[in-house]
Amino acid sequence: MKSAAFRVLCVFAFLLALPLGMASAQSADPFEYGWNLDGDASELRFLSVKKSKIAETSSFATLSGLITENGQAQVRVLLDSVDTKVDLRNVRMRFLFFETFKFPEAIITAELNPELLTDLHMTRRKEIELPYSFTLRGVTLDRTTDVAVTLIDNDRVVVSSITPIAFTLEELDLEEGRMKLQEAANVDITPVGVVSFNFVFNRAQPGTPPDIPEAVLTPAAVALETKGDMSEEACRGRFEILSKTGNIFFASGSTRLDDKSIPLLENLYDIVNRCPGFRLEIAGHTDSIGSDQQNQVISERRAASVRTWLLDKGIPSDRMAAVGYGEARPIVSNDTPQNRARNRRIEFTVLN
Repeated sequence: MKSAAFRVLCVFAFLLALPLGMASAQSADPFEYGWNLDGDASELRFLSVKKSKIAETSSFATLSGLITENGQAQVRVLLDSVDTKVDLRNVRMRFLFFETFKFPEAIITAELNPELLTDLHMTRRKEIELPYSFTLRGVTLDRTTDVAVTLIDNDRVVVSSITPIAFTLEELDLEEGRMKLQEAANVDITPVGVVSFNFVFNRAQPGTPPDIPEAVLTPAAVALETKGDMSEEACRGRFEILSKTGNIFFASGSTRLDDKSIPLLENLYDIVNRCPGFRLEIAGHTDSIGSDQQNQVISERRAASVRTWLLDKGIPSDRMAAVGYGEARPIVSNDTPQNRARNRRIEFTVLN
């Protein structure tokens, strides 16, 4: 009969042998079967600076992605899921900065070189130089960055930024959004964003290639906010933000809504629906070009066009009032084409 000490020694030897057995079972092909992004475990963060010295870190809650069996990688970021930890700040980021009603997602693509990763199953972690493309608001930037690729086990891998990646807001077509944010929040914002990431992938099953689910692009589909009816503060804040987007369009001198207005109007409808206890004033404003009387009529009819659009969507008539203020309430002087464009606007106000 073997002693207890001998049995303990055998168990100990078995445990020591486990890592070697596991390593030998792992494939030298780093992309075997492909990989699916674990959105819940992954992170994409960006840092912004306001008032020249206050740094704020935000993230995105909804990510999807894959790495194919050929090493083609893609990560999609649903911009509606921006998370600043403050509700109305999230809304400003969605409507004023990213304009998610027009540009719902950002896309990162890259091609991983298998020759650099064939020994990953032995080294467990490698640092490589990775060329990638980043597409946002229809603008694509081609860059290179250093990433760490870490094999957690045979079916889980992590791709992480080693150093933060800096972008100017101008090169991403976000400068106008920055100006809108500054005006809405009454703060100075540095025109640079710094991005870092930690993407976690799970190996796909044999015979089931990795796939990215279709994005749900309905208004506020993934927005981080309470579902259902909203509070008075939330309603007032959203209508104030919608008033600053500048994305309700009419042809010059016309009172007919341009089709470019529909994405924002769909979001407006969604918010009006979720603020059932409030009446809404829809106010039209013009620049100073033309006569006072002409501008008054145009402002009234443009406000009425928005009201009619909401009526046709099913919002009760007694919940909305359309008014025109002509050129009487400019927000900036009418001395430049850019300023006149800002004065031509539709504003939304909760009525008591």
